[in-house]
Amino acid sequence: MHRPSYLTESAISHFITSALGEDIGEGDHSSLGALPIDRLIKAKLLIKDNGVLAGCEIATIIFHQIDPSLQLEYFKQDGDEITKGDIVFIVTGSARAILSTERLVLNCMQRMSGIATYTRKLCKMIEGTTAQLMDTRKTTPNFRLLEKWAVAIGGGKNHRFALYDRVMLKDNHIDIAGGIPQAIENTKKYLASKNKSLKIEVETRSLSEVQQVLNAGGVDVIMLDNMSVIEMKKAVNLIGDRCKTEASGGITEDNLKEVAECGVDFISVGALTHSVKSLDLSLKYIS
Repeated sequence: MHRPSYLTESAISHFITSALGEDIGEGDHSSLGALPIDRLIKAKLLIKDNGVLAGCEIATIIFHQIDPSLQLEYFKQDGDEITKGDIVFIVTGSARAILSTERLVLNCMQRMSGIATYTRKLCKMIEGTTAQLMDTRKTTPNFRLLEKWAVAIGGGKNHRFALYDRVMLKDNHIDIAGGIPQAIENTKKYLASKNKSLKIEVETRSLSEVQQVLNAGGVDVIMLDNMSVIEMKKAVNLIGDRCKTEASGGITEDNLKEVAECGVDFISVGALTHSVKSLDLSLKYIS
């Protein structure tokens, strides 16, 4: 899989440094106290749930940030279907380094695999339509990097990463600005003054608002928020190929396929990252 643009070396390193600092602090006194400095071991990552694997790449980086001499042998890769009893990898090296790193590796891989699993499930539900499944900014603070990465591994499409890489004019922006035309006009002037060429997306709640966006022009995506399937179909026909369309709000497994069949380009589902169950994984010492 092509690595998304937000996964820079500096972003990944910052995340790992911060997370290890939170967990280890001044030192892993359990491992430092109980284990000899020269004790070498092997440990295996054991799968205890069925699903889709995610987090192998970040696991390797985490292990090597603690101890570059740790050796990993992988039997599964990111995006693979996994079943209970599978072994993902065997890590060999310093017992202190492996045990100090264990929890962060597991936290990342369990959460990421849960997200990838649910993303894959929903993507399969809309196969055969032209719609693409997308995530949102409804992510865990300081963990968005890995949560969006997991969506991509599961086959979903990442929406904007943050507030700075796309303009999205939602109901509050529109209401405070004085309406859709004014919000769009203000945004265009602002982007021109800053010499920025960000994509503009506008949330709409009715066919009347969709028409207002089309009249204003210069918009890349129109979001159809909490619309009925009938309204959505009318909106897609009204918009045509003038810009992309995104369905959002109230999307569940029960109505996902029906929404996709309306002809929208994207369907954003916050539950991909805010309501998933982590997959059960464990790191076991090989005696």
